[in-house]
Amino acid sequence: MEKWAFVSDFDGTISKKDFYWQVIDNYFPEGRELYTKWKNGEWNDIDFLAKVFASINRKEEQITEDILSIPVDEDVPDFVRRVQQAGGDFYILSAGTDYYIRPIVNYLGLEQVTVFSNKGVFRDQNIQLEIDPNHWSYSERYGIDKAAVIRRLKEEYDIVYFAGDSEPDSHPAELADRTYATGALPDILDEKSVSYVRFRRFNDIAADLAAEGRLPK
Repeated sequence: MEKWAFVSDFDGTISKKDFYWQVIDNYFPEGRELYTKWKNGEWNDIDFLAKVFASINRKEEQITEDILSIPVDEDVPDFVRRVQQAGGDFYILSAGTDYYIRPIVNYLGLEQVTVFSNKGVFRDQNIQLEIDPNHWSYSERYGIDKAAVIRRLKEEYDIVYFAGDSEPDSHPAELADRTYATGALPDILDEKSVSYVRFRRFNDIAADLAAEGRLPK
């Protein structure tokens, strides 16, 4: 029997809104100019996120409230459970931070979901990133090297599926056995000549896996 896993990005893939936009919209309007500089290549991804997350200046209770208000694809809880019931393992792989991902996973009632992400802690009324440059998955640009995580998972699993929506996801997409792409990712993968299956919501992925026989219909 094949051992398989489904790995998903979080922001813009599981969630419908990136957490950094939640912060910029609510507390850090200056972040819009910083966002432009980031997209122009003047800032590394992880430096941009660290600056935004360190610009909240609110009590932890307010931050938690903001986290749990992030809209999530309504299909996700059922999809995760279907994967697990079919014998697959579900992972979240994010270049954001586990500080906001884990509370949402718990809020959705999901169990046995492993999160690979940058470590975040609440300190001085902000989210501070604690990144270890000696960690096996360290990336100077993203904090976490998503491709390195997929490589390690492929040593453990016969089949690894991946879903993502943006540029950081293009690197693991090249290694996954099948990639599901949404948002900006399809155009990026087209430029790289990397194959993918386009999706809009997780029910689309479930239907594809069911047609393959990976999930029960």
